[in-house]
Amino acid sequence: MVEVAEIFRLHGPAYREKFGDRMLPSHRRAMQDIELCRTPSRGGQLYYCPQCDEQRFSYHSCQNRHCPKCQNDKANEWLKQQTELLLPTHHFLVTFTLPAELRPLARSHQKPIYNLLFRASSAALLQLAQDPHFVGGRLGMVGVLHTWTRQLLYHPHVHYIVTGGGLTDHGRWLSSRKHFLVPVKALSKIFRAKFRDQLIKTELFVQLKPPVWQKDWVVHSEPVGCGEAAFKYLAPYIFRVAISNYRLCQLHYGQVTFSYKESATDQLQHCTISAQEFIRRFLQHVLPPRFIKVRYYGLLSPAQRPLLQKARQLLPATSCKLTSAALKTTAPPPRLTCPQCRAPLTLLGTLAPRGRAP
Repeated sequence: MVEVAEIFRLHGPAYREKFGDRMLPSHRRAMQDIELCRTPSRGGQLYYCPQCDEQRFSYHSCQNRHCPKCQNDKANEWLKQQTELLLPTHHFLVTFTLPAELRPLARSHQKPIYNLLFRASSAALLQLAQDPHFVGGRLGMVGVLHTWTRQLLYHPHVHYIVTGGGLTDHGRWLSSRKHFLVPVKALSKIFRAKFRDQLIKTELFVQLKPPVWQKDWVVHSEPVGCGEAAFKYLAPYIFRVAISNYRLCQLHYGQVTFSYKESATDQLQHCTISAQEFIRRFLQHVLPPRFIKVRYYGLLSPAQRPLLQKARQLLPATSCKLTSAALKTTAPPPRLTCPQCRAPLTLLGTLAPRGRAP
């Protein structure tokens, strides 16, 4: 099976030679970690299978958050940690997208623009929801940054899971309609205005042409069910990397072919690009070091947890079929088994790292 690591190992040296003087340190680190992930270079453990009478090697993972091999189990771990945030009410998925005119600026100034995207979008939604014509209370929100399309193109946007109601300043819970939270056209205008007001305070503002502030910015809102279903919906977005290895179909003569689903038709399609273009598309989704891609606002922010408990007390437990215990019950960690016969493996010893792989 073709892997991102294999593409990096074969074509990464040429890419670094060509673009090395323009590569960010975070991009170099991501490439190196993915190339060495689960190889002898990282060390690991040596196991013995008594049924096959063979030794098996288990090498250490790189734990880089952009590695396709290292993010598989973290969504379930995150879900278990969110149990205390679940409210027995309906929820919405609200998505804010940066317009195309802003994407070159965002790509070259990731940290300030991504932070501004979070601040402007969350403030806009919290402000409009306070209007008594819509909700009239403080929402609970958890957002995650997403930067790619299914073809790995650069498309920064933020997904929010939002409570279908809010807590008023007088301590009452007001519920929104089941299928309507706030008007997205009005939300789009507030989002655009808040983004502009904050960007104008920076040196980056002069790099944009005025028409971007007259066009409509894309905001989308849809109901996603009760709390448990909503958080399960969001979890894959949090730990998904730009592309998983199972989507890679072929690496042939320097050309990479991968599969994707056409969003309009939901049909499986294939895209073939050069290995260097594939590396370029992948690396533009590597986030800045220590950047926080999951953020909590309103009732779900750490500073507002007392208000969250107040809201939980006001909500009837039967308003949403929610079983928090379902997220708490976890199977015991599986014992390492032989990939050939599935028999339990016996640990023989530890393997020291071998240094940089060729």
